[in-house]
Amino acid sequence: MCEVATDEHEREISDMESSTVAHSEVMLVVNHSRIKPPFSVLLATVLYCAEFITAAVLCSRYHKTEDVIWMGFTLTFMLLPAVLIQLALTFIHRDLGRDRPLVLFLHLLLLGPVIRCFEALVVYFKSGKREEPYVTISRKINLEKGQIPMEWEIGQSERNLATHRNAFKRTAVIQAFLGSAPQLTLQLYASIQEKYFLPARLTLMIITLISITYGALVCIVLAIQIRYDDYKVRLRPFAYLCMIVWRGLEIATRITSLVLFSTALTHWVILVGAGNLLFFFFLPWVEFWARKGSLAKDVEKNFSKLGTTVVLSMFTLLYACINVFCWSAVQLDLTHRELIERKQRWDRLAMYYCGRFVENFVLITLWYFYKSDFYEYVCAPLLAAQLLICYSLAVLFMLLFYQFCHPCKSLFKYNVHDCLHCVCFRTGRRGGRGRRGKLPPSYSTAATMVLVPEEPLQLLDPQNSQPLDLTNQLGEQETAILEDIMQAA
Repeated sequence: MCEVATDEHEREISDMESSTVAHSEVMLVVNHSRIKPPFSVLLATVLYCAEFITAAVLCSRYHKTEDVIWMGFTLTFMLLPAVLIQLALTFIHRDLGRDRPLVLFLHLLLLGPVIRCFEALVVYFKSGKREEPYVTISRKINLEKGQIPMEWEIGQSERNLATHRNAFKRTAVIQAFLGSAPQLTLQLYASIQEKYFLPARLTLMIITLISITYGALVCIVLAIQIRYDDYKVRLRPFAYLCMIVWRGLEIATRITSLVLFSTALTHWVILVGAGNLLFFFFLPWVEFWARKGSLAKDVEKNFSKLGTTVVLSMFTLLYACINVFCWSAVQLDLTHRELIERKQRWDRLAMYYCGRFVENFVLITLWYFYKSDFYEYVCAPLLAAQLLICYSLAVLFMLLFYQFCHPCKSLFKYNVHDCLHCVCFRTGRRGGRGRRGKLPPSYSTAATMVLVPEEPLQLLDPQNSQPLDLTNQLGEQETAILEDIMQAA
C-alpha cells in the first residue's frame, strides 16, 4: 500500500525535510496507491441487516403460533442492540450538532448502519480520482523493519474511512454481545424445549454465531491496537484462523453449557447469569474506588459529570456482557482517558480461564445429574466430555495465538513458552532436592525486548574492579525471572 521513500527521486520534497528525517531517524512513507476497501464496514452492515430481518421473520412466526414469551424475548434482543447501535453511530460521528436531517431520520428508522455503509462506499469509490493534500501524519513503529519509526501521510478520504471503520468496530461488538449472544442462547433453549428446529430459527442461530465470533475477533484487534498504539499492527492470515477457532470453540462451549444447565435447572440459570453480569459490571468500579481516582476526563467535552457517568456505565455494561460469554481481552481503567488499561495482565487472563473452566464443569455436572427425559437418547457422558475438551482446545489455541501469532509478541517480556518451562523447571528442581539444574536455551522468538539493567560498578570504576562472578549473576537472574513469572501465572 505504501512505498518507502529511499531513492533520491522520491526524496525531492525538500532538503529541509530530508535532513529532518535523517536526524530523527524517521522513515517517511507516502501513500501513492488506492486505499483499502471498507470490508469490515460492509461485513458489519450485512450481519446487522441479516440478523434484524431474520429475527423479525421469526417474531412473525411466533405471533402466528401465539408463542408470546418467545416472541417477546426475541423482539427485545432484536431491538435493544439496534437502538444502542444508532446511538453509538450518532455519538461517534457527532451528527447531533450538524445539519443532516436525512441521516438522523434514517437512524430513527434503525437504518443508521445502512446509510453509514453507503457513505463509506461513496468515499472509497471517489478516492484516488483526484489528488488531495494530506490532512494529518500518522507515526508508527514498524516491528518488521527493526522497530524503525515511520510516518504516513493521511488524506481526507482515508481519514473518513478510518472513522467509519472504527465506528463499525464498536457497533459490531455491541451487536455481538448485547444482541446476538443472548439471542443465540434463547433460540437454542427454545429449540430444546420445543424439540424441533424451525428453519427461520436455525438460520437466526447460524447468523448470531457468526456475529458473536466476529465481535470477539474485533475485541482482540481493538485491544491490540489500543494497547500498542505506537506500533504498526498487522495480523497474518494464520493469526485470524487461530483466533476464529479459539473464539468459536470458547463461545459455542459457553453457550451450550448455559443452555444445558437451564433445561435442567431453569430458575437457577437466572442466578448464574445475573451473578456473572453483576460481578463483571461492578469489578471496574470497585477497582476505581479502591484506587481513589477521579473519573476519566475528555470522554466527551460537552458532557457533564452525570453524562460521563452514564456513558461509563453503558461501557461497563458492554464489558460485563462480553465477559459473561468470553474473554474481553482488555481490562477497564475508568481513570484513563481511553478507559482501557494498557498493561498486559497475564494473571487476569489465567484466573478468568481457570474460573470459567471450573464454572462450565460445575454447570455440566449439575445438568448431568438433573437432566430431563429429553436426553435419554443422548450419550450424556460423551456430550459432557466433548464440551470440556472443546473448551480445553479453545484455551490451547489461545496459547498458540499469544505464543506464535500475536503481532507484538516481540515486545513481551515473558511468553507462554517461558512460563510453562519455568513451571516445569521449578517442579523438577523440587523433585531433585538440591540438584543444581540448568535452564536449556529458549527457542521462542517472543521475549526479545527486555529492560537492560544499569551498568555494574566494576565497569564504571576499572581501577577498583574485581573479577565478575558470572555464575552467581546468572543464578540470581534465573531465580528473579522464575519468581516473576510464577507470580504472573
